[in-house]
Parts: sequence; C-alpha cells; structure tokens
Amino acid sequence: MLDRIDHIGVAVDDLEAGIALYEGALGMPLVHRETVSEQGVEAVLLDVGDGHVELLASLGPQTPVGRFLEKKGPGLHHVAYAVSDIEATLAGLAEQGVSLIDETPRIGIRGSRVAFVHPRSTGSVLTEIVQPAEGH
Repeated sequence: MLDRIDHIGVAVDDLEAGIALYEGALGMPLVHRETVSEQGVEAVLLDVGDGHVELLASLGPQTPVGRFLEKKGPGLHHVAYAVSDIEATLAGLAEQGVSLIDETPRIGIRGSRVAFVHPRSTGSVLTEIVQPAEGH
C-alpha cells in the first residue's frame, strides 16, 4: 500500500533560519520552494538520501501549521508516505477503520495529491499520504 517515505515535515517559526540550518549546516540541498495557499504554508523541500525534509512556515495564526506552532512550537509536524494510487490507499485505510482528516485528496507541494490521516489512528503521529505528480 505505501511505497516509501516521501518526506518528514518540520514546522518552523522562521523559514530562512530553517533553511540556513538544514541547507547550510546540515548540507541538504534545497530543491524546491513554494507557497501552498490552500494549506496556509510556505514550504521548502531539501534532499536527503532518497527522501526529503519539508520545512513548513505558517502564512498566518489560523492555518493548521500556525495552530500547531502556537500549541506545540517548532518541530516535527508529520511523516509523509508516497503511494501510486491515493484514492485506493484512502479507501483501504477507511475500510480498516483508520480515521482520515481528508477523505478526498487535495493539491500539495509540486502538484502532488495529498491527504492526511488523523493522529488518533497512527499513534499520535500526523501522517500524510502523497501521490507525487508525474516526474517527482
């Protein structure tokens, strides 16, 4: 059902400071930067091995990442898994009683299709299911 770990999402208060740490100090090349208005974030992807670290900066306090930062502060936000058929994956999860935040996919970074699984079904870990856009 899940093909691989796609990325680890990290919420940051200061995107430029996050980039300086992950790209500068840790040597992860920045490969993409995008504002995802639907999700209320500015996001960057940094390469590490076969996956990515995604840094997420909130566009406002009432966005999901803004509320996360207010409640928990910066840090690990989610783990994302790549799939080839997001609809089939979501249907399979729902059949098994997994609680979905998103029952239908929405558009994510780089044109991917994404949906989130509620942490109450995944050991308190926010989980993102990602069907990457062709070529990614």
